[in-house]
Amino acid sequence: MQTINCFIPFSSKEQVAETLKGLQACEYVKNIYLLSTEKNDTPIDGCQMLHISALNASATMHLLAAHSNADFTLLYTKYTTLEIGYFALERMVHIAEDSQAGMVYADSYHVVDGAQQKAPVIDYQYGSLRDDFNFGSLLLFNATALKDAAARMKADYQFAGLYDLRLKLSQKTSLVHMNEYLYSEVENDTRKSGEKIFDYVDPKNRGVQIEMEAACTEHLKEIGGYLEPKFEKIEFDKGDFEYEASVIIPVRNRVRTIADAIESVLKQKTDFKFNLIVIDNHSTDGTTEAIDKFAHDKRVIHIIPERNDLGIGGCWNMGVHHPQCGKFAVQLDSDDVYSSENTLQTMVNAFYEQNCGMVVGTYMMTDFNMNMIAPGIIDHKEWTPENGRNNALRINGLGAPRAFYTPLLRQVKVPNTSYGEDYALGLNISRHYQIGRIYDVVYLCRRWDDNSDASLSIEKMNANNLYKDRIRTWELQARVAMNKK
Repeated sequence: MQTINCFIPFSSKEQVAETLKGLQACEYVKNIYLLSTEKNDTPIDGCQMLHISALNASATMHLLAAHSNADFTLLYTKYTTLEIGYFALERMVHIAEDSQAGMVYADSYHVVDGAQQKAPVIDYQYGSLRDDFNFGSLLLFNATALKDAAARMKADYQFAGLYDLRLKLSQKTSLVHMNEYLYSEVENDTRKSGEKIFDYVDPKNRGVQIEMEAACTEHLKEIGGYLEPKFEKIEFDKGDFEYEASVIIPVRNRVRTIADAIESVLKQKTDFKFNLIVIDNHSTDGTTEAIDKFAHDKRVIHIIPERNDLGIGGCWNMGVHHPQCGKFAVQLDSDDVYSSENTLQTMVNAFYEQNCGMVVGTYMMTDFNMNMIAPGIIDHKEWTPENGRNNALRINGLGAPRAFYTPLLRQVKVPNTSYGEDYALGLNISRHYQIGRIYDVVYLCRRWDDNSDASLSIEKMNANNLYKDRIRTWELQARVAMNKK
């Protein structure tokens, strides 16, 4: 019979009581260790107390490895009650053995206000490098693989230890998703999806991000996916452009906001000619008529595609390949606005000043009436000229507004999707060219109930994350192949 050593976060006897009952009922369980950040001599029957500095610290991972004298190591990563499913640990061990996985993880149920909700997770893949990849809170490691991975950990992290461990683990073994509901946990974070997605750029998490970047960069070097800060130079002399810049707005059914977006473009002050290309993707709510009100301004080009199969990316392709598209294509979402009349000039200047194929600005989160809301200014300072294109494989977004050198964008082309298309472009372009950054606020990102990511179902969030991981996988494969050449 296989044996398991279990490691459970501990804050009080009451907190772990129900969790321990379930674990002690499983005949596979050999030892149970309680991980406490406080010096605690409270005796718990059948358990041993281990003092840790932090749950995700490197020292904690080494402690797990030192106490992994069973066949498997089980780590629970939450301080809420864990309810193990019927024969769930036996099932996880069975699949871990059959698949020869370094780690297995499973779907679960979340208990929110007493109600049980399904919480499926997604498959891990080669490009699943983001540090917030959701494995659920119950991880079962092959103890031999765990010890090997821990022995290859070089840094002493306070926050990125578990992240570093799983990256090391993934280098030699597989991380296997069991799409079976094998446990339940109490869920305390009940925020909407649109309120969670900016956690990683919260200034108070900057120390965490620095460690995560270091762990990811080391991993990329070890697997051959790291790119040195050497970039191809751009001359900006391809093509014959009447306009220096074009603002591109794909839109569908944004009658409440499209006029604000258009007006923020038309009031731009520049020392060059620019226009606005609006790709109206068959709106039905009055958006088309709202755009037509600007027909008197010859700078506004209103396109209604003949095709009916275009996502946001497809609309971008249509705008960029329009014969009147300018040398630089600058993004504006249909429910956002530029923060001042100087945004367009600032974006274009950055191309020449920083010699880049793409420019990313800084934006401020606002409510519908453009009053600042939390988390405020999103500057993505984790993007550095030295390591930005490597760190981009770890984070889930690059910032806004985004602008592109049109000949380059016409060559690369935008994926015909409505999610992650800009991120895919950033990764692809940064493989060869520098991405310029502007750290002054040049864009207002309005959050309101009709935002596409304001409140997504878990299934939609999973689909989005799976696609972005796929983008990372393709990009990482391309970078490894390029380095081999």
